[in-house]
Amino acid sequence: MRLRRARLLALAALGALSVAGGVEAQGFGQRGGAAGEFDFYVLALSWSPGFCRLDGGNDRNREQCSDGANLGFVVHGLWPQYERGYPSDCGPAGRSPSRIALEEAKGVYPTEGLARYEWRKHGTCSGSSPSDYFRDARRARDKVAVPPALAKPQREQNWTAIDLERAFAAANPGLRTDMMSVSCKRGVLQEVRICLTRDLRNFRSCPEVDRSGCRSREFSVPAPQ
Repeated sequence: MRLRRARLLALAALGALSVAGGVEAQGFGQRGGAAGEFDFYVLALSWSPGFCRLDGGNDRNREQCSDGANLGFVVHGLWPQYERGYPSDCGPAGRSPSRIALEEAKGVYPTEGLARYEWRKHGTCSGSSPSDYFRDARRARDKVAVPPALAKPQREQNWTAIDLERAFAAANPGLRTDMMSVSCKRGVLQEVRICLTRDLRNFRSCPEVDRSGCRSREFSVPAPQ
């Protein structure tokens, strides 16, 4: 009886090691990962006026942050995600989308440079071609309706994270507050991150993403210019 129990314990320990090894091999965490192996997508919608106020003061972002750009929510990225962590940089070093593929990104990302970067870091983990990945980013963006209060705001506003999440939920049937998070920095709105199924047909819960939201009690939402 003791011998049998010892054998069972040994097998259990071996199984635990196998599971842990499998998790590591699949690239759970923030680096590595195999293309096409992920659980769901996160659509990150950046609030352009907030980004430009905090991080847009350089030549790279001149197109996005110039006077008269009048941009509100723009696509930051479509990110393959694990239940815990995310894969990144899954493609061969130096792999770059073609000019034809980048045509699919026009009107989705605020700049071509961002589209290239997002393909390298996140798109290569999707298992899709660059053209299909950019088309998926457009599909995901078109699925999400912006709340009326932020569609064309004329002045700076103040929001709390939960109120902004509720506004998005009200504007999008099937979307709940546990299916998204709001990101802020130094008291300014950065972006809204919304979780979608792999086929982009439905919203889905994402506890880790939900928990990563803004900690500020209230933040400002600058108006587009």
